[in-house]
This record gives sequence, structure tokens and C-alpha cells, in this order.
Amino acid sequence: MKSAWDSEPVGELCEFISGLWKGEKPPFVRVAVYRNTNFTKNGTLDDGDVAELDVEARQYAKRKLQYGDIILEKSGGGPKQPVGRVALFDKRVGEYSLSNFTSAMRVREPKRVDFQYLHRFLFWQHLSGVTESMQKRSTGIRNLTGDAYKAISVPLPPLAEQQRIVGILDEAFAAIATAKANAEKNLQNARAVFESSLSQAFGTRPAGWTEAAIAEHIRFIDYRGKTPVKLDSGLRLITAKNVKMGFVQPEPMEFVAAKSYDGWMTRGIPKKGDVLFTTEAPLANVAQLDTDDKVVFAQRIIIMQADAKKLDSTFLKYLLMSPPIQARIRAKGTGATVQGIKARLLKAIKIEFPTSLPDQRSLAARLDSMTAAVDELEVIYDRKLAALDALKESLLHHAFTGQLRETVHV
Repeated sequence: MKSAWDSEPVGELCEFISGLWKGEKPPFVRVAVYRNTNFTKNGTLDDGDVAELDVEARQYAKRKLQYGDIILEKSGGGPKQPVGRVALFDKRVGEYSLSNFTSAMRVREPKRVDFQYLHRFLFWQHLSGVTESMQKRSTGIRNLTGDAYKAISVPLPPLAEQQRIVGILDEAFAAIATAKANAEKNLQNARAVFESSLSQAFGTRPAGWTEAAIAEHIRFIDYRGKTPVKLDSGLRLITAKNVKMGFVQPEPMEFVAAKSYDGWMTRGIPKKGDVLFTTEAPLANVAQLDTDDKVVFAQRIIIMQADAKKLDSTFLKYLLMSPPIQARIRAKGTGATVQGIKARLLKAIKIEFPTSLPDQRSLAARLDSMTAAVDELEVIYDRKLAALDALKESLLHHAFTGQLRETVHV
């Protein structure tokens, strides 16, 4: 903060307004109520699922949101999500209030403090981790310590400088959002090309292809219905949560006792390259086992071991991932809430494939190359997002320490 700038606690700058309880005493009024779920990562409000409630008119009169109010998340969060997020209310018309898990902050002296400037500053306080130390945890939620939050010192340059800072930040953040959107579009395009290639590869039955039920050339190793005891260390346990479409992810990293391996894996021993198939939650994710190490499988996964004389395992993975086969699988799925498929129905599904193993391997190799290209784009995308997020935090730091230049290049 520049030494010439004043500063003042946020509790002195703002009136704090408690969130709304539904209440039971008439008369009632129909109101749109913002909740924690309406907060976005960018400090804005998402109106997609705003709750509409009949609330006490008396309570609402004291808690009606006004243009320029800053909504503070004071309770909620989670293990990896601290509370203390802020969102700016920017509507001039309508009946809006806020839930009891939040508070509204209203600037007392608008001629001294620009509400947009204050919002950007408080957004930075949460983003940079300042509010992390102001929280108490109870069962399942976090609670922000109000006195500590109100004591946050806000740097106060002249009003014109506050407005200049807001203008530069907003222009830079718009450019960052555009850069993120372009990176996401490039990644989506690459994924779409890959999906189209899968559809084209497996959408027809060319000459030299044959048809068979899945069970004809594939052995099922099925550990559904069994639940191993999880430990802090031991042999790696692979669950349906680890099996994504096309790959096995490390997280969550869970373990079972090494000494129980022989007694547990009695239905068959998986080997590297075997195809993994999730039977529910989610249905029909497909990947290949990527290790020679001993691993244990939990329920909701079927290990598919292809007859090496008939089917290449990598080809089988892509075949099962393809939109035509995925559609057949889901057509046989059951369950209203969580869709799943029974093993006997899965075994009967028809698949088409080249009778020539070299042709299978050639097609799998082409799809491997496309997968590698998409994976590389995902790495680039993740790095780009990390760099843009770091730039945003750096801009905020410079803004509120008096170091923000006139222009910012994204």
C-alpha cells in the first residue's frame, strides 16, 4: 500500500446486513434469494438457480438488496473451499435478498469509497488466502469469524484513483476471460475431432469386419458386490472414481492390506493392458490398466481380458469408448437415479471389429496419436489457466499496493 493512502477497517466502511430466514409470520412476499450456490469464482452472481421463496415482508424490508451491495459468504465452504467469497449485486430493479449463510455489505459513504473498488479488494483478500485464517470449522461447514473479517484494513486512495484501478482491472480481467475462453475452445475442438474420429471409425462395418457378442472373445473379471477394507497404506485400490474415459487417474489414492491380496483376488488377476469398465456411477467409463504392479479392484468395475488371438486390448478400449457402442450400452442400462448395467446384458451387446489383428492395431495406433495430441493440448490448457490465474492475482496485488500501470498486457 502506498504510504500516502489512508486505510480503514471494512467494518467501519460498511453496514453489515444479515441474511434472510424464511420465517412463518404473514404477510409474505415472493423474493429471489441468493445462496452460496450462486457465487462464481469471478466474484459475480450466477442467476441460473436463484431460489424464489415466500418470506416475511417485515424481514425482507430490512434485507432487500440494493445496487452496489457486496454479498459475503460467511458460512458453508468445504474441505478445499474456504468461505469468505464475495459477489457484487449489480441489479437496479427486482425483489432480491440473500440467505442466512451470507451477509450483505453496504458502503456507508459512497463519495469516499467506490463499492466496485471495495468489492475487487475483498475479492483479492479471499483469492490470496487472507480469509483462510478467519474461519472456524463445525460439522461439515466452515464459519467466518465476523470480528476478524470486519477488522480487515482497506487501503483508501482518492476516489478517482479507486475508479481508475477498477477500470484497469476490469479491462484486464475481460482480456483474461477471453484468453481462457479461447484456450477452452481450442481444447473442445480437439476433443470434438477425436469424438468424430471415434464415430467414423466404429460407425460402419467395412469389409473384413466381423460381429460378435462382447462375451464371445472377452473374459469378465467382476468384483462387484465386494467392498474391501481401506487403509492408509498398502496395495493400491482402484475404484470407479479412478476410471475416467480413456485413462486411469491416481486420485483418490486409496489402499488395502497387502497380505489380503491372494485371498481377495480370487476371481482373476488383472494384468497391464486389460480394459477396465465402470458399471455404474458413472456408467461405461473405459480405460486400460496402466501398471504391472499388484492392484486391487473394488465394486462397480469389470476387468475385461480380451482373447489375444481375436482382439487387441487397446483397440477394444477405443471400440468401447466409441459413441455407437456407448449408445448400445446405455440403451441396456437400468436405474432411475443412477444408471447401471447388469453383466449379463453387457455380455450380450454386439460389437464389430476387423478380423485382422494388424488392422486393429493400426487403427488403435492412429487413435493413440490423436489421444496424445489432445492430452498435450490439455497440458497446455492447464498451464495457460494457471498462468492466467497467477496474472489475475498479481494484478490485484499491484492494484492494492499502488503499483498498477496504466495498461496491462494479457
